[in-house]
Amino acid sequence: MLSGKETPGAVDNQQCDTYAWFSQRAWVEIDLGALSFNVQQLVKFLSPRTQLMAVVKADAYGHGAVTVAQTVLGAGASWLGVATVPEGIQLREGGIKAPILILGAIHTPEQIHAIAHWKLQPTLCSPKQALEFSNTLEAINYTSPLPVHIKLDTGMSRLGTNWQEAGEFVQLVQGLPHLKIASIYSHLATADSPDSTIMEEQQRRFQEAIAQITAKGIKPPSLHIANSAATLTNRALHYDMVRVGLAIYGLYPATHLNKKIRLQPVLQLKARVTQVKTIAKGTGVSYGHQFIAPKEMRIAVVGIGYADGVPRHLSNQMQALIRGQKVTQIGTITMDQLMLDVSSIPDLQEGEIVTLLGEQGKEKISADDWANTLNTISWEILCGFKHRLPRVAVM
Repeated sequence: MLSGKETPGAVDNQQCDTYAWFSQRAWVEIDLGALSFNVQQLVKFLSPRTQLMAVVKADAYGHGAVTVAQTVLGAGASWLGVATVPEGIQLREGGIKAPILILGAIHTPEQIHAIAHWKLQPTLCSPKQALEFSNTLEAINYTSPLPVHIKLDTGMSRLGTNWQEAGEFVQLVQGLPHLKIASIYSHLATADSPDSTIMEEQQRRFQEAIAQITAKGIKPPSLHIANSAATLTNRALHYDMVRVGLAIYGLYPATHLNKKIRLQPVLQLKARVTQVKTIAKGTGVSYGHQFIAPKEMRIAVVGIGYADGVPRHLSNQMQALIRGQKVTQIGTITMDQLMLDVSSIPDLQEGEIVTLLGEQGKEKISADDWANTLNTISWEILCGFKHRLPRVAVM
């Protein structure tokens, strides 16, 4: 990772082409070497017949979709998963040719046209949706069969046809013109829980649904149900493919899975000191004076805030890293800036790099640390970094 002196590599989708990297007040640093390592570790961990779908929705969990997609495909992933049609188009415009599954539900003719044009692969959740696809493709004289993926609801109560109706639904789709079933899949609701009872029940329902389908003389070409947590929990859930998001970015979906394989965090959040000053005992810091200096203090103003994705609720509850040591954030986090107690670094200078998430020396701060403080999940932390933060790719 960059220490602040090295030259960064490629920059994904941001304004570092206009403003040199070294002039940035704050940025998200993406370690492509760690990303490749994680994918390679996962591929080794999978059952031999199982393919890896890298989930790159939400701008690859805030890491930069196109650069991440290129890297994971080079490291051993064979599929990509996104949530929306525009996300899929972005990858195609970026030169990505691998199969891309749209995990969200699509209904409008415009979206169906785009899927066909950009050679994306949709999820079908209901008979009505399947008929909409078939009729729209018929209307535009679409000649090639469009690969579609059947989503079954086995207990998530989100997208998908009820697993008990799987046989009839798959039979309907197979009989529609212009559609070709590429896979049948479901999604697990509690795979990250140490209690596997509900997950096992969902797997049982999935197996029963597949039995319904095969009883109608239909052989599913591909099956998948496992997310990151299920992938790490039980190889019996690997089937023909797994859909891995969080783990490729180097984070574990639950603490009890931390020892399953070795992963390396891919993202670091960094910013620069914009001013250093001394304040007297009794001085209030930031809006509302939620922090009052208990003694004379040296403080640093840092050019990053909640408009960049640092949650305001972390005010007076977080730390940062400077010169390999932890320092405490003080006062209310503001839209574009926050303050640190740097009394322990009396010679700190403007322009020095602050690591808010990541490692410096022997110290580290993770997205899990923020998530635990906020009583949320690391997925939300990663997806919260705004697009005005350049994504700087390093090896």
